Order: sequence, then structure tokens, then C-alpha cells
Amino acid sequence: MYARIADRRRDFLHKLTTGLVRENQTVVIEDLTVRNLVKNHSLARAISDASWRELRIMLEYKTAWYGRELVVIDRWFPSSKLCSACGALQDKMPLNIRTWECACGAVHDRDVNAAKNILAAGLAER
Repeated sequence: MYARIADRRRDFLHKLTTGLVRENQTVVIEDLTVRNLVKNHSLARAISDASWRELRIMLEYKTAWYGRELVVIDRWFPSSKLCSACGALQDKMPLNIRTWECACGAVHDRDVNAAKNILAAGLAER
């Protein structure tokens, strides 16, 4: 049973990464320390189930195969706390804060805002 689940997960990751690499010249990701993240017992199972490390490995070799570029943003880049609209940096952003409003009036979903900032930082590094 577990082997079947692992096969499905791996198949999904292969399809996802192949699609991302084929459709984009540049793929930008954040350098996450998965080993440290799974130490948080309330998140460990969800992080492990997401197979983040395997996703990164697949992106690394597939971007090389297809002649694409993989840009990895430093793990300390404040992607969640930086306003993607005006560039203001929030002092604190606990994990339980999922949406927030910047002083400029922009309302952000934490993850969507982080994705915008990671993409912008990655494209700026090129």
C-alpha cells in the first residue's frame, strides 16, 4: 500500500516538474532547509508528504536536461514579510498570520505574496 502511494506521489512530481520546466525558461524556488522544517512536529508530516526535497532534485536535473535555468533564492530572503507592491518590510510575521495588510494599502495572502517576491528576486539575479 505504501509503495503505491509513493509511486503516485513520484508520478505526480514527475508530471509537475516536467510541465514547469517545459513551459518556463527560468524556474525560481526558495532554498528551504527541509531537514530543519520537519523538526517542527506540527508541520513535519505535511512537509514530508509534500516531498519538497524530491521536487527540488527533479527540478535541478530536468532544468539541466532541457537547457533551462533554475534560480534558487537564499533561505533568509524575507519573501513573506516583504510587500510585493511597495517593497516595505514587515518587522514580524508569525506563521499563523496568513493574510496581512501593508501600510501602502495592499492586502496580501502570505504565500502568494512570497511567491511574487521569490519570482522577482530570482529574475533580478539573472
